Amino acid sequence: MNGYCYILECTDGSYYVGSTVDLERRISEHQLGLGAAYTRRRRPVRLVWYESFSRIDAAYAREKQIQNWGRAKRKALIEGRTADLRRLAQSYADRLGDE
Repeated sequence: MNGYCYILECTDGSYYVGSTVDLERRISEHQLGLGAAYTRRRRPVRLVWYESFSRIDAAYAREKQIQNWGRAKRKALIEGRTADLRRLAQSYADRLGDE
C-alpha cells in the first residue's frame, strides 16, 4: 500500500508532520478540524512538503524521523535545501554537547 509523509504549515507558522495512505483526504480532514488535535487548534493549514513511498510503514518511519528534527532542519527540507540537512543536524548535536 502506498503512503505519504507530509508537512503542514499551520496558521501560527508552526509545522505539523504526519503520514497517510490518502494525502488529499487527510489534508481535507485537517482543514475541517477532523485531523489531529494539534492542527485543529491551528487552522487553516497549508501543505508545504510531501514525499511518497511504496509502503505506508516507510512513510511512517520517515514521519518519526522528521518529527525529531528542529524547525531549521524541517524548513531546509521544505525549501529543498537538502545539502544543508547534514550541517543542521551536526550543529544541533554540537549545541546539545554544550549543555
